[in-house]
Amino acid sequence: MKIHRAGDRPSQKPSPDYFTGTVRMDPVVSGDDEFAVKILMVTFEPGARTAWHTHPAGQSLHIVSGLGLAGSEGQPVQVLRPGDTVWFAPGERHWHGASPDCAMTHLAVQTAVEGKTADWQEHVSDADYNGPRAG
Repeated sequence: MKIHRAGDRPSQKPSPDYFTGTVRMDPVVSGDDEFAVKILMVTFEPGARTAWHTHPAGQSLHIVSGLGLAGSEGQPVQVLRPGDTVWFAPGERHWHGASPDCAMTHLAVQTAVEGKTADWQEHVSDADYNGPRAG
C-alpha cells in the first residue's frame, strides 16, 4: 500500500504556453505513480482556461465546484456545473476552464499513451471562449 498524504505533493502552476489566466493543478495520480492513468484536481480562476488540445486516449472531467465552460471544435460552448461529468473522445479537439465571473474546479482523468497525455495547440481566442452557449 502506498499513501500520498494531503500536502505531500505541492500544487503546480501549469505552463502559460498551454493555459490562459490563473490555474492551479494538484496531483491525485501523477507521473510519479506507477499507473498509465493520470488524475489532476485543477482549479481555474474566473476567465482562466486551457489552450485547444486533444488527448490520445480521451479525457474525462468531473466538475467539483464553481461554474465552468467547455468547447469542442465546431460546437457551441457548454456550461458545466458541479456534479457534471464530461467525456472527450480520443483526438477530440477541445478546451475547458472557468466561466468569466466564477472559478471552477474539476478532476481531470486521462491515460498516458507512450508517456503522453495531451497534444497542446494554440490558445483559445476570446471569440471562441465567449462564443454561443449551448441551450
